[in-house]
Amino acid sequence: MDLQQSLQQHFSFDQFRDGQEQTIRQLLDGQSTLSVFPTGAGKSLCYQFTAIHLPNLTLVVSPLLALMKDQLAFLKEKGIAAASIDSTLTPDENRQVMKDIRQGNIKILMVSVERFKNERFREFISSVPISMLVVDEAHCISEWGHNFRPDYLKLPQYCQQLNIPTVLLLTATATRKVKRDMAQRFNIATEHIVQTGFYRSNLDLSVLPVNEGDKKAKLAHVVATQNGAGIVYVTLQQTAEEVANHLQRQGIAAVAYHAGLDNELRHHIQTDFMAGRIGVVVATIAFGMGVDKSDVRFVIHYDLPKSIENYSQEIGRAGRDGQLSHCITLANLDGITTVENFIYGDTPELPGIEYVINNIRDEESDQIWEMQVSPLSSASNIRQLPLKTLLVQLELRGVIQPKYSYFADFKYKFLVDQQAILERFKDERRQFIEAIFQHTQFKKVWGNLDFESLYQHYGCDRQRVISAMEYLQEQQLIALETKKITEVFAVNANKLAEPQLAQSLADYFSEKEEKEVQRIAQLIRFFELDRCLTANLARYFDDQLAPETCGHCSACRGEIAKLSYSSEPVLPNDSELILQLTELKERLGQSESQIGAGSYSRFLAGVSLPAFSRNKIRQLVGFGSCEKVRFSEIKDKVSALFPSL
Repeated sequence: MDLQQSLQQHFSFDQFRDGQEQTIRQLLDGQSTLSVFPTGAGKSLCYQFTAIHLPNLTLVVSPLLALMKDQLAFLKEKGIAAASIDSTLTPDENRQVMKDIRQGNIKILMVSVERFKNERFREFISSVPISMLVVDEAHCISEWGHNFRPDYLKLPQYCQQLNIPTVLLLTATATRKVKRDMAQRFNIATEHIVQTGFYRSNLDLSVLPVNEGDKKAKLAHVVATQNGAGIVYVTLQQTAEEVANHLQRQGIAAVAYHAGLDNELRHHIQTDFMAGRIGVVVATIAFGMGVDKSDVRFVIHYDLPKSIENYSQEIGRAGRDGQLSHCITLANLDGITTVENFIYGDTPELPGIEYVINNIRDEESDQIWEMQVSPLSSASNIRQLPLKTLLVQLELRGVIQPKYSYFADFKYKFLVDQQAILERFKDERRQFIEAIFQHTQFKKVWGNLDFESLYQHYGCDRQRVISAMEYLQEQQLIALETKKITEVFAVNANKLAEPQLAQSLADYFSEKEEKEVQRIAQLIRFFELDRCLTANLARYFDDQLAPETCGHCSACRGEIAKLSYSSEPVLPNDSELILQLTELKERLGQSESQIGAGSYSRFLAGVSLPAFSRNKIRQLVGFGSCEKVRFSEIKDKVSALFPSL
């Protein structure tokens, strides 16, 4: 096959970028591949090009809806049949996509990893032949990665179940350890890892130490000296609003962007930025992954990024056209507690872990345990993301094994007359459909299907019922709605009874917490380096070919940064803290047995937890009274004041 000719024909590009052709040739030869390219270096083309030359569907797992929509718009422009199944589709649109896929009219389907939890989706996708699985932002698979997402750990299992022969993993940020971990999980041979140079000669990196009180003025000055469009990254939604307002008052056309804005407004801001109608976006990390604007001339970190990986990803949005672009960090240590508190808020305490283990023990029946994430998160006082990580860890220890998940509620309404539907079927199939209708409790138009009653009277299995409901919807005979996803696990009673299980899981989370805190310390060390920043960043990501000195970073210019606190954070006096913690204890009462000593420290640090929301703890004076103080210092103080906690 003449790849160059096909590239010109389908994508109107004259030549491949570094690493693209090798990746594509390996995939077309049936060799699963891991490709590590810098942000903006054309990772997506690798699967887009390959997909049109494969016989069956290419399934792409992508972490962000905005990213999917951008990719779909690009593919549509190139005349390549692609679609997504996501939460924004209407039932009619969803039905049409599934019909097009069944008929072979779609080459690329994009979904989020969470879509696999949907039993209706799994039922559908298992009936479709798939040529290739693509995992975008694949570092999410690795527990050593910076954005580890527990659901990604299950992708190798899904890949086997769906008999997908070829896999492509794509990422821009992978250390040597993360690369090895990703490749092992999908049995990718070392020789099939494609990595291009990480070094980008057009990015000028600067670290500017600045006092917190002077930061807004410094930012306005820096932005005013830049040409073209830029992104200013902040940690908190409130900061995004404040900083954008300040820049506007200085005559700079800036707009705030964060997850708290409604979808339509966010889309509008993104579109205006891409079109050049907005010059500066002040954003949380919610902005960026779906943005492929080639002429971003500057990226400024107003607050510290979460890690070297995040920093690298965010500055990678600058200068994709190869022209000089500036990446500037306004740095001090004031924001370090905010970044650390995200980590501490995601560390389950021992009482919460024990609650989950006891819940499995108390509620399992015939070695089967069913659970819904939201109620269990609230009851155990563990946030939803770490709760999912806890469940994955229980899986890895063999305590539980996922069997399937289902929607507790199936609701439907008739689009055509019930009798007319029954007349389409004969004999036992008609009796089966009739039984479904008979075991549905209707309230006016919509009815809830009672699975338990149906099983008892008709003896059919759940899968057959779901397939039938899907078929009736596909034929536009009913409208179907599903909610309350329930996950079902097999339980190993012996493993569950191991005496040190809860403690070993608590130790795992403590180690994870420590690693994440070390990641922040690593970031501070990087910003304070007295030698080339660009070269050290490249080495961190295992690029051994970058020059020893770049000549275009603040360290090479002799501007060595030393970061400090604008003013030393101070704890309130002991009597105030005792009063605040006593008030918390009284509000929580005796009912919250899963609250540990760490929760009291989180209260003072202003870190929200499910039990705090349930008991309206944010209303108390002490909530966040120590938010500027390092968490380790708060913890030591709480232990000294309340040793019995």
